[in-house]
Amino acid sequence: MKTIDSIPVSKIQRASKLVSTGAKVGVNYLKYYGDKLVNTEFEAKERLNKNNADDIYNGLKQLKGSALKVAQMLSMEKSILPQAYVEKFSLAQFSVPPLSPPLVIKTFKKYFGKSPYDIYDSFNATSVNAASIGQVHIAEKNGKKLAVKIQYPGVAESIASDLAMVKPIAMSMFNIKGKDSDKYFKEVEGKLMEETDYRLEISQSKEIALACSHISNLSFPEYYEDLSSERIITMDYMEGEHLSEFTAHNTNQAKANQLGQALWDFYMYQIHKLKKVHADPHPGNFLISKEGQLIALDFGCMKIIPNEFYTPYFELAEPKNINNKTYFVSKLYELEILKDDDTQEELDFFTNMFHEMLSLFTQPFHNDYFDFSNADFFGKIAELGERYSKNTELRKMNGNRGSKHFIYINRTFFGLYNLMFDLKAKHIKINNLNAN
Repeated sequence: MKTIDSIPVSKIQRASKLVSTGAKVGVNYLKYYGDKLVNTEFEAKERLNKNNADDIYNGLKQLKGSALKVAQMLSMEKSILPQAYVEKFSLAQFSVPPLSPPLVIKTFKKYFGKSPYDIYDSFNATSVNAASIGQVHIAEKNGKKLAVKIQYPGVAESIASDLAMVKPIAMSMFNIKGKDSDKYFKEVEGKLMEETDYRLEISQSKEIALACSHISNLSFPEYYEDLSSERIITMDYMEGEHLSEFTAHNTNQAKANQLGQALWDFYMYQIHKLKKVHADPHPGNFLISKEGQLIALDFGCMKIIPNEFYTPYFELAEPKNINNKTYFVSKLYELEILKDDDTQEELDFFTNMFHEMLSLFTQPFHNDYFDFSNADFFGKIAELGERYSKNTELRKMNGNRGSKHFIYINRTFFGLYNLMFDLKAKHIKINNLNAN
């Protein structure tokens, strides 16, 4: 894979890259209008989406950092984006061009104060895995194989300016309006800042690994604080393949069920017992060992779930509460989905919309066991998302609905559901908190 010798760091450099990317998108639209004259609307739109996805991703992958992280987050919203974007942006999860070896050495000296060859017995300056915020190298010390994650230069310093640049795109895509929208972007900015603090990530990783050590078929790497810094993490090198690689060839249903149960139990224990959850559930953060164990990685993005959000959110997972309209509406107010200044039209629309969404989305919690390989269930979720994304009535209303906590909790559940579906996990025990 081609490597990167430099990353745009200043606001002007990064803004220029986004402007040039925007110009390419503009050219794609001009081609689209001509394409419609000689081909069907569907064919023209498919080509437009593919060209835009290619150009946007190619621009963002050179910026890395929070700009690429936004693409990674969007790739999980399979019911919102066209498939061309999902496929391209999903590369941001664990496959982007790495830094060149000379830049790796320079970056290491900047963050750690010395060369990696002065710290480890051996160090491979060629990355084995590159993602949005950092990349991983293999090292060895005292006979132990290690994984060393190095943060890209300038990532932490550019978060605020990057988000300011992508904010108009996000507001348009998700129909967010009004002065209250800042709370959502502050939530994302705060989480991205936490993800760049590798000392915090080590602390969170050790905390979750200890708290979840009782869960069957789940394992974690050991982290080495004396070989880590604010921008570098050293941990055990874990042998295994990414979850998406495993699901591409797996035909062992029993193994899929075992892994699915471990993944489900891992998330339910965090959510319901710890009230703090690994809010970055994409395939690049999970490995599958040869022994069939699930290996959880990367705890930079952890979401604390306050009780004032947790209680009404999970009360609406119960059918009796969803179907009690008075009670249901009261919870929508608690979750900031409905507002005191809403018109009657807005109250009716959003009450019906969220009743339909929650009735479908909470189905796994209505059963003792659930089949996550059910394509019909996921097809309905995708259809619902697509229908509302095209709803002209919704586009006229203010889309900034719900507590800021929805951003990462919904992201967690969308990601978890997608991973469970990718595994084709069946007969998963839903309330399994006391079984391990």
